[in-house]
Amino acid sequence: MFILIAAHFVVAALLPAVAGRWGRAAFVLAALPPLAALGTALSWSSAVLSGAPPTETLAWAPSIGLELTLRLDPLSLLMIILVAGVGALVFVYYAGYTSPEGIGRNSALLVVFAGSMLGLVTADDVFSLYIFWEFTTVCSFLLVGGLGLTKAARRSATQALLVTGFGGLAMLLGLILLGTAAGTFRISAIVAYPPTGAVVDVAVALLLLGALTKSAQVPFHPWLPAAMVAPTPVSAYLHAAAMVKAGVYLVARFAPGFAELPSWWVPLVVLGLWTMVLGGIRALREHDLKKLLAFGTVSQLGFLIVLLGSGEYLAAFAGATMVLAHGLFKSALFLSVGVIDKLTGTRDIRELSGLGKRWPVFTGFVVLAAASMAGAPPLLGFVGKEAAFEAFHTGAVRDVFVLAVLVIGSALTVAYTLRFLVGAFGTKPAVAPREAPAPSAVLGVPVIIPALAGLVFAFVPGIVEPLIWAYASAYPSTAPYGLALWHGFTVPLLLSAVVLAGGYAVHRVAGDRSGWLPESVHAQTGYDRVVMALDSVARGVTGRLQAGSVPVYLGVILAVAVVVPGMGLLAGLVPIPAMHWFDSPLQVPLAVLVLVAVGLAVMARRRLTAVLVTGVIGYGIGALFLVDGGPDLALAQFLVESLTLVVFVFVLRRMPPRFTEERRPLSEGRWVKAVIACVAGTFVAVLAVLFSANRNGLPEASLEYIQRAKADAGASNVVNAIIVDFRAFDTVGEIAVLAVAATGAASLILASQRARRRVEPSEDTEVAP
Repeated sequence: MFILIAAHFVVAALLPAVAGRWGRAAFVLAALPPLAALGTALSWSSAVLSGAPPTETLAWAPSIGLELTLRLDPLSLLMIILVAGVGALVFVYYAGYTSPEGIGRNSALLVVFAGSMLGLVTADDVFSLYIFWEFTTVCSFLLVGGLGLTKAARRSATQALLVTGFGGLAMLLGLILLGTAAGTFRISAIVAYPPTGAVVDVAVALLLLGALTKSAQVPFHPWLPAAMVAPTPVSAYLHAAAMVKAGVYLVARFAPGFAELPSWWVPLVVLGLWTMVLGGIRALREHDLKKLLAFGTVSQLGFLIVLLGSGEYLAAFAGATMVLAHGLFKSALFLSVGVIDKLTGTRDIRELSGLGKRWPVFTGFVVLAAASMAGAPPLLGFVGKEAAFEAFHTGAVRDVFVLAVLVIGSALTVAYTLRFLVGAFGTKPAVAPREAPAPSAVLGVPVIIPALAGLVFAFVPGIVEPLIWAYASAYPSTAPYGLALWHGFTVPLLLSAVVLAGGYAVHRVAGDRSGWLPESVHAQTGYDRVVMALDSVARGVTGRLQAGSVPVYLGVILAVAVVVPGMGLLAGLVPIPAMHWFDSPLQVPLAVLVLVAVGLAVMARRRLTAVLVTGVIGYGIGALFLVDGGPDLALAQFLVESLTLVVFVFVLRRMPPRFTEERRPLSEGRWVKAVIACVAGTFVAVLAVLFSANRNGLPEASLEYIQRAKADAGASNVVNAIIVDFRAFDTVGEIAVLAVAATGAASLILASQRARRRVEPSEDTEVAP
């Protein structure tokens, strides 16, 4: 698996050069890594289904337990079928779709994206998961924005980056909290033995924030329709089979361990149902075929989130089935829109007419994919949707409510599917038939294969059923259930008929009332307001903090150091241990001397006095080093203080002797600075005392120095061995610093002597006009 992921990145590095020489053939090369990943994953399917998932581990920081771990389990294999299989088809399609410009850039980014998705769905440690997650975010930003030539592309790419990047950072924090609570960062171990407690609820909320933003759930959904400015093949891959599935995958990955928590299933079910209905309604108002499918994708993602987040065996079974079905039919439909746009020059359903008669074979396969989306038999979408209805046909109050909303959302799906088919391929009396050549094989075959796959898997469910069952087996099974086109005359069958009839009725009566919601409550309006508010806050904070004042900068740094990590560190400290005040009687007068000098330095009005008193502080600390048994530190301290004192004295000769002419009372601003300085200094001092007192034994590095001093350096004095042998470069660096400082001091002395010898003009000296 490591080799397969690395192969994606290696090929991506070669593609710009290949594109420059052979043009569109670069996409053929780009399709090879996903095909290799698909073939390798399928060759391991027997081991995966037998309960022995292949696992690979690469320790990149073993001393602190950080590893890159990849694991191929049933869920990973299911996602690889979509990511790699659909990815290879999209790359081949792109070869016939694209213009000569941008081939190298887009092909390389798509292959990097495919490799990142492969790493994401196989990652078994939280840090690897996050790294690959953010790779997909960055690639999506670059692919959606393209070359950034239009304002719409730049805006859409930035919106996708901000929303999904914000969710990714929240997810990282949630993953770290989960790993810390569980005592391991292995995802499989966290799910198998989930931790509990209030921290876990917070971690779950943060984790879901990442999943909801990536899967375009309410209220984060506007970024997905806006991303339709990207080329159609990019939309078919990222927004049908890959990127948006990352959020769904995250829910499916952690649901077996946390689905029983209300903090998990309540937001997923509520927001998923809301998203399903909202996306369906918005799709009914769109005239652009890509926008229509985009809102349809939002609706379907809400459906998947409900199924995979509810935490029940049959719902998970139906959810895994619908993940596969959705990837197949939605990629085929997006690619078909690309064919229509490329060959007719428009995606507006108000301008299209007669394509069904002109392209009967192509239209037939598109109808197969659309029927699967609508849940019509005999297709995989129907099989999965019937399983979903069966999952919530239990009689429980919650399940009855969920089932009712699913039926409504499914009826809306039928309605916007009919809108898509009639708008794209129907004959409209008021619109002239669109003249367009027949699609080529390069454009048509990538549409036909996933559409046919949805039909084949419905008639022969045994091909995919073991994989789906293997994932769902993580939940307790109450009754056996299998994928089939016919389960008899059941309530789910009746509901499927109601959905089809209701969807047709909605399609017939639906108008073009695009303003069904006030502009003030649109999610896009909310996003714009949030971004503007953040921009205003950023400008206000920057204007107040970046004031060109060193005391302000230092005060902000110290305040943040105390408030942010300080409270957490103090809250996690063990009880204060018993301590003695000093080890040597000499420490007491030296400490008093340092404290008195600190007070005098603060009260000093003359610059020279402040410098001299500061030197006393430095010499006092050096004396403490000497008393504590660190002569090397004391020597360095004495030398640095001497040189610093000399430099200060010569510099201050050029400055006014006093800080201020008059002693000013402490203003409000000066009081704030004084409080921050005292609190920060006390905080650092307390932490130093507490942490040093809580140390059990010598650090590991000190023990190593002691053990190796005689054997490796031949020294009986450990300090000498450290200075001369083990840390010789540090010593050389310190000597260099002292040499530079001494040179600077000598330069100031020589410059002062030359200034004294300079002849000043007398009062009666004549000056030339």
